[in-house]
Amino acid sequence: MNYSDFRNKFKNMPVIFSRDLSGKRAKETQLMRNQLNRWRQKRLIIKLKRGAYVLNELDRKINPSLQVIANQLYGPSYVSLESALSLYGLIPERVSDITSVTTKKTMVIKNNFGVFIYQHIKPDAFRGFKTLKEDSGLTVFIAEPEKAVMDFLYLNLDDIPVDNAAIFRDSYRFQNLEQLSSVKIIEFSKLYNNLKLMKVADNFSDFIKGKAKL
Repeated sequence: MNYSDFRNKFKNMPVIFSRDLSGKRAKETQLMRNQLNRWRQKRLIIKLKRGAYVLNELDRKINPSLQVIANQLYGPSYVSLESALSLYGLIPERVSDITSVTTKKTMVIKNNFGVFIYQHIKPDAFRGFKTLKEDSGLTVFIAEPEKAVMDFLYLNLDDIPVDNAAIFRDSYRFQNLEQLSSVKIIEFSKLYNNLKLMKVADNFSDFIKGKAKL
């Protein structure tokens, strides 16, 4: 396949995987890998990780967001933690790294687009996310606001006291809490099968309602 044919075939794909190009024979697969490497050296394609690429900016007809790329690069996963908290305005910070959770092992992927961080959670807790359709027409798996909070609290649990809600305000600077459901917070906390997290969730629920001791 020459580059023109390759470009026309994949210009509407957010991410191109070499596994979709492999031939039936090992020799064909190796030839394709060599071709991809030559195109990468000429900057016709951009490598995201081993076996994953996008077309250069001029040739691609669709520009995937960092969230779309995060979903595509390592799965199953959904955007959560600081990335989702920032998107929902639940923390004031703007987040440059894209943070996700996955049932697979913890992973960090770095490429020209940025840093993609994946944190492991138990399969039983891998729920509470939704599909968000972007202007490009592409979809992203992203945590619901309450699930992003619980994923964050779970993965920072060692640093969170059970009986002091001040950390939610002073250290993590949670804000715009009126959008959160305390009922969902409690329900999601049960997915992790962790007694301390459930107690922290109770405290966070009181924090949402303005009842927590600060």
